Amino acid sequence: MPAIKPSSIRDLKDRIGIFDVVSREVALKRAGSNYKGLSPFTNEKTPSFFISPDKEIYKCFSTGNAGDIISFVMETERLNFVEAVEELAKRFSIELEYEEGGRPREDRSLRQELFELHEFIASYYHEAFHAGDEGGKWIRNYWTQTRQFEISIADEFKIGFAPVGGLELGRRVTKKGFSKESIEACGLFYTRQGINPATMGYRFRGRLMIPIRDHQGRISAFTARQLELTPDDDPSREAKYVNSPETPIFNKSSLLFSMDRARMEVDPDTPFVMVEGQLDAIRCWSVGLKGAVAPQGTGITENQLRLIKRYEPRVRCLLDGDRAGQKAALRMLPLALAQSVEVTFIPLNEGEDPDDLLRFEGAAALDALLERETDAISFAADSIAPSIDSLTPQAKSKAAAELFQIISKADSETTQIEFVKQVAEKLNIDPDAAIRDYRRFSTNQATARRPKQAEKGVQNEPITRKTVHTVERDLLGLCLNEEEIGYRIAQIVDEQWIDTSSLEGELLNLVLNAFLHDMWNGPDSLNDQLDKTELKSLAIDLIFQKPEYDNPERLAEEAIKRLVTKFADQKIKKIKLEIAQKQSEQDFALISLFDEIVKLQNIKGNPPQLE
Repeated sequence: MPAIKPSSIRDLKDRIGIFDVVSREVALKRAGSNYKGLSPFTNEKTPSFFISPDKEIYKCFSTGNAGDIISFVMETERLNFVEAVEELAKRFSIELEYEEGGRPREDRSLRQELFELHEFIASYYHEAFHAGDEGGKWIRNYWTQTRQFEISIADEFKIGFAPVGGLELGRRVTKKGFSKESIEACGLFYTRQGINPATMGYRFRGRLMIPIRDHQGRISAFTARQLELTPDDDPSREAKYVNSPETPIFNKSSLLFSMDRARMEVDPDTPFVMVEGQLDAIRCWSVGLKGAVAPQGTGITENQLRLIKRYEPRVRCLLDGDRAGQKAALRMLPLALAQSVEVTFIPLNEGEDPDDLLRFEGAAALDALLERETDAISFAADSIAPSIDSLTPQAKSKAAAELFQIISKADSETTQIEFVKQVAEKLNIDPDAAIRDYRRFSTNQATARRPKQAEKGVQNEPITRKTVHTVERDLLGLCLNEEEIGYRIAQIVDEQWIDTSSLEGELLNLVLNAFLHDMWNGPDSLNDQLDKTELKSLAIDLIFQKPEYDNPERLAEEAIKRLVTKFADQKIKKIKLEIAQKQSEQDFALISLFDEIVKLQNIKGNPPQLE
């Protein structure tokens, strides 16, 4: 990896705010002088992730992850340090300086090169879409006449066309200098005979090309739509839509099409809209329904719902009106309940799909569609038991059991009971009886899931880790949050009083040394100075959990007294053991040991005061 100059890294951190980096991944809300949101590192219902714009740091209290803009990108995008710095520099148009001999282009990571390669290929496909040849004319006519989209929408989404034949794409890719590894890893070429434009086969030919971007807007794959031009020898000729294969930058179960745009448009009054396909999402965007997203040709997944919840935990489900669309909606519902995502449904009639409705009726169809919106349980009940009046008691019981299975995925018992009451109303059954049946159902489910009892005498209890408030931790908190007191503490605390075998003691020793030798640059500089992740996390913990100090000077003196007492007691105990040994040996050095005990007792009784 090339070495980036430290001065260049400092400049990058000075010019990029942590809010601008983190807000691309997390929906942030102000919390005093900080911002908070749902953790990007784990699935949670209550926000435990905080950033401090003043100190340019973040802290996730559910996982313990903490750091600055570089470590955040490293964690969320699984990059090493240099890759993360280069990604930030590219994202914010900052030029990096490398140490002599550094070769950033040749040494860039495979992931970074794959993003660059996909962007390059997307530009080629988009150029072919606008070409003046027969293929270009045909695809533009298809886009504007058959699909009835504006050319400006094609430009906005960088829609492209994969030519039926020719070697031009392979020539351009190799001429540009992309590595053999990236060309093979992208999955867009068949390279059995080597990286040679004349022998490489192309995965996509004669298809409409839709770039798939991750939630940060980087092209990571393509969806290719079948056309009349798709050649008969295409191995996937009969497939209407074909995705890129999975690669180091593309996992279809973790991405949502158009999430990079939609996440900027949603808020508590404007939820996401889930549609079935990419062209549905593009159609929604073109008529003003900006929060539309689509899965990648598969059912919605837990990862995709977690991604949605980061930005807005509400979604409208607008799927095709056929039986397959209805089944997809029912599969999505329990997953959404488990992730605490609130789902409503806009049911379409048999044969309807969002693209057709919005294509022919335009934005005027939006109001009519929203009038059909229904809550999750009503939609599920109508799907499972569409003819309630004709149901027998046994059929109602069976329908209720199916709905109970969905309801049980909700994470709140209160929510579950309210849903059961809705089911009772929809199925026209007694609500109290429905609640009793549901509780019996829940008990049976819990019994079925319960693991076999451990062997007698062996208990499987969870291990609870609690923060131990040592005197070193208390002094460290004062030093980090009350710098003037920190300088004064450093003048009187002896290094040998500190238990440096603990993280708190190790960090306190480093901080006091910085104060003592006039090398302290503020707590936000610690992230650069510390090598251990645990020390960085501890420092950020103490900064975020800053208490209100009524009298920091008095607290400091009390803490110093405790520190001295602890040190002196431990030392006296050790000396007394040594005296006992030497008495049995008739050692004549006992007098000096007794003198040391007197000194320790004296410092215990008269601990140093702040100057």
